[in-house]
Parts: sequence; C-alpha cells; structure tokens
Amino acid sequence: MIFDDKNLKSDEKAIFALRSIYGKYGYSRYKMNKFEEYDLYVRNKDFLISDNVITFTDTNGKLMALKPDVTLSIIKNCTDEKGIVQKMYYDENVYRVSKGRVGFREITQVGLECIGDIDDYNVSEVLVLAAESLMTISDEWVLDISHLGILSDAVEKLDVDRETQREIIKCVGEKNPHELRRLCGEGAGELLIKLVTTYGDAREVIEKLKGLDVSEQYINELEGVVSAFEMCGLAKKLRIDFSVVSDIKYYNGISFKGFINGVPEAVLSGGRYDNLMKRMGKKSGAIGFAVYIDLLEEIEKESSKYDIDTLLLYEEGEEQKNIFHATARLSERGHSVVAQRAKPEKLRYKKLMKLKDGEVTCLEDNA
Repeated sequence: MIFDDKNLKSDEKAIFALRSIYGKYGYSRYKMNKFEEYDLYVRNKDFLISDNVITFTDTNGKLMALKPDVTLSIIKNCTDEKGIVQKMYYDENVYRVSKGRVGFREITQVGLECIGDIDDYNVSEVLVLAAESLMTISDEWVLDISHLGILSDAVEKLDVDRETQREIIKCVGEKNPHELRRLCGEGAGELLIKLVTTYGDAREVIEKLKGLDVSEQYINELEGVVSAFEMCGLAKKLRIDFSVVSDIKYYNGISFKGFINGVPEAVLSGGRYDNLMKRMGKKSGAIGFAVYIDLLEEIEKESSKYDIDTLLLYEEGEEQKNIFHATARLSERGHSVVAQRAKPEKLRYKKLMKLKDGEVTCLEDNA
C-alpha cells in the first residue's frame, strides 16, 4: 500500500513530517501513559501553561491526573549520565485549558527534549530543529530567540524584591519601557530598557550587545546559534528579541518562540530548562521545545474553503464498475472525490459532477 497524504488535514501532515525530521536527527520516540500521579504536577504547577488539571482517584487510593504536560514526565524518567545526551521526541495528547478558551480540551502536542551533558552543539541543533519544524508548517516563519542569563543578570543588579523582579520580567515580555522605568527606580534599569528596545536581525543585535554591560559568555552562546543558522542558510529567519521571556525559576540560558504568518501567537515555544531539572533532583542540563498543533487546527478552519474537490452524484441503479471507474479517473490527479446519490446539505465542493450510464458531466465549477 502506498501512503498518500493528500487527504490529510494540515495538522495531521505536520505531525507526520515533524516525526520524520526528528527521527532523522536520531531522536527516539517517547511514549507515556495518559495519566501520572497528581503530585508531579502540583509540585510544578507554575511550569504548566494552565494549573487546571483533571484529576481522579485510582483504585489504590492515589490521586492521579490526566497529563497536562509531557516534559515533566520525561524529566521524571530520565537518568543522569556523564557525557551522555538523551534525545527524545513525542507526539502525545495532553489535557488542559488552552489560552483564551473555556473548558478542557484534548490537544495534540509534538515536541522534543535533549537532556543530559548538554554542549553548545546540542543547543544549536535543537534551535535548528525548531526552525525546520516551522519550515514544515509554513513558508512564512520566523524564530525569535533571547537569553535569560542576560535578563537575569540585569535584574539581579537592581535593588528590588522578588515580587518586583517578577513584575520587571513581565514588563520586559510586554516591551513596556515606561513601566520598567517606574519599577526599576530613578536612574536604574537602563540596561534592561536598552535590551527591550534592541531587537531584530540576530547578527546586528549581537554587535550592539558587545557595547553593553553583558556577559561575554552569554554573547558567545547567542553567537554560536547565529553561526549555526548562517551555516544552514537560515540566518535571515532568526531574530534576537529579549521580550521572549520564561519563568526564570525553571528556565535559564537561551529561550525561543516560533511564529508563522496568519497566527497571532507563537506556534512553537522552548528553551533551556536546567533550573527545572535541579528542582526535580536531576544534575543534567536540558533544552527542548513544543509545537502547538491545536493552533494549526485553527489555520485549517480559516484557510480551507472546500471540504472536497469533487462531489460525484450518481443515480440508484448505476453499475458499480461505472462508479469505481469514474472516481478513479477524477482522482488520478490527486483530487479528492466523494460519490453520493444525493447532495449533502453542508458539504463544500469545488466541482459538482453527474454520473449517468457511465458518462460524467459537470454541473457546477466553483474553483
């Protein structure tokens, strides 16, 4: 049997394509149960996109939860091995409330995790795979990257409490220099304001960073990623934008988000999360990302004008061989065809064809 993806939806095609990409880079598929002990999530609820979790009591009395996240389960089951990096990808359904929506949804999420004795190559590889993931989804994409080490250093230099620090990080994410000035105090926070207002072409931003009070180590880490993108011919799609922030309790180092044309929010998000590893008792480093397949479903709804290429109507009594031959001829160019005796009320089609006594005629052409 020859696999034909012409009749798959765009999100289904993306899942198959992403799995193929990650497999070629040596990432093995990670499979998990639909539920985990609730304690795993309640201890790390700030890490979750939503802290709403569906729970139930198991037959042994343990409180369980339908998984709202995959990364936490992967970390829980990984091992620390010096010099070894574990590379895994997943294609799993998670159960949670999506941003801006009411009610729980079963959401397909695809992503990968690189865990272990992480080096600069591993970081660049994951970023390049994030870029290839976006390319698979759309021709019009961009990857924004930041470095939480640079932001953390700038915030730590301020004489403010932890709550104010969180508000400052939030303002950075919102690109709000006026509120930043108010929070940082008179004459303070100038580095943060420069970071917020410095974004765009990755190579150009790096040159500007060299003139600021920024750690050379962090600049070198960003430069390593930029060099990798230049080698792959992807540098024009890479931007440095310090509004790409994550919770510094869990994340450190490079953070990133991927965008495609037509979707107002990130369809891909990731970063380095060594801090989360430490909180869960692991010594290894880690970096990964997730692709939000549910956002692709929305694109499908908006972009798909037709449900089918051709609706073929035939009368009762038409010979089966005529119907088979007609559908085969109409679909031989890769077009989708559905044969019916009557026209479904809500079916959207490009062409309406009529089959009678083995002869096909066109009744409507909306293409």
